[in-house]
Order: sequence, then C-alpha cells, then structure tokens
Amino acid sequence: MEAFYFERPSMRRKNDIVDYINEFTAYQSEINGSGSLDKIREGSSFEQALERCLRLENEEYAASVGRCPGKTFLLLRRSDDRLIGTINVRWKLNEPMLRFGGHIGYAIRPTERRKGCARLILYMGLQEALKLGLERVMLGCDVKNIGSDKCIRALGGVLERCELDPYDGMLSNIYWIDVKASLETYRSVYEPLIVDSRRVQP
Repeated sequence: MEAFYFERPSMRRKNDIVDYINEFTAYQSEINGSGSLDKIREGSSFEQALERCLRLENEEYAASVGRCPGKTFLLLRRSDDRLIGTINVRWKLNEPMLRFGGHIGYAIRPTERRKGCARLILYMGLQEALKLGLERVMLGCDVKNIGSDKCIRALGGVLERCELDPYDGMLSNIYWIDVKASLETYRSVYEPLIVDSRRVQP
C-alpha cells in the first residue's frame, strides 16, 4: 500500500516544485492550491515565488497583496519521494473568496490523476483546516471539472448553490464540508495511507 505525507514548501524542494509546475504547463492544465508557487510561470524566480508563498501565512501581508492568508502543503509519495500535488488552506476569507474561491484549493499533477490522490489530499487538507480552527469549509468548483466535483462530494461536500463566477465567467458549484464529520466518516479509509513526515528520512 502506498503511503503519503505532507511537507511545507522549502528551498530543498526547489527542483521538485519546478518540475511539478512545469508539468502543468506541458499539459496545458490549470494549477490550483500552489500558494503562489506557480508565479514562476509568470517570470518570478523560484526564490521569489517561495518567499511570497510563505509570507501569505501572514494576514497583513496577504491583505496587502489582495490575497487571503493561507498555508500551502506539498503532497509527497513516500516510496519514490515524488511530489504528487499541492493544497492551500485559507483560514480567513475576503468577500470574493467567500463567494467563489473557498477555504481550500488543491491540485494533483496531470500524470498522477485518477489514482485517488485528489480525495486523499483533500482529506489531509481537512485535517489541517481543523488545526487552524475551521469547523466548516467552503470549496468552489467549475461545473465542467467533473473529477474535482466528484472528489468534493465524496468527502461530504453539500452543494449550496450553482452560480456564474464573474472572475472567469464559468459556472461554479459551491460546496460546504463539515470538517469534523468528514474526518470521522473517512478516517478508516485514508488514515492508513498517511505517514507522519517526521518519520520520513530526508
């Protein structure tokens, strides 16, 4: 059985993160939940993108650049140390994000999709949300993104509304998840797949 763990973005993961983001570019795929690490696609150096990602944990800084404060995590597979996905958990939403963006954004690299990793990363993201004091989280999803829509529903997402997002002109489903209820319901499914990062040798 494969095992996975979370790790915070850092300089030691530079090559892994750059390769991960380049894969989305190669597949012409949208990337979410990177906490601004994807700024390298717009010309920022990795160092600049990493600094911004980590500074977004500060509420004052996040507000100054028009973002919500949040923590970003890398999902890594223990067997080969491969970076599988990214997730960003936000604990204080501004009005635009409360309408369409949500508390959690996540992505799985194109070559690792349809293996159940999206559900795992969302479950682990809910664990982090609970640590941040969130009892309910909102997630927005483009109605055409069938995989993500199924993932959110699978983790207990309850549809609140379906509405046109003025930011990108796409019809979006807006879900809410009861964090504690979801974690309790799916604990036996996902806990066996998670290993404590402190037990993983660098």
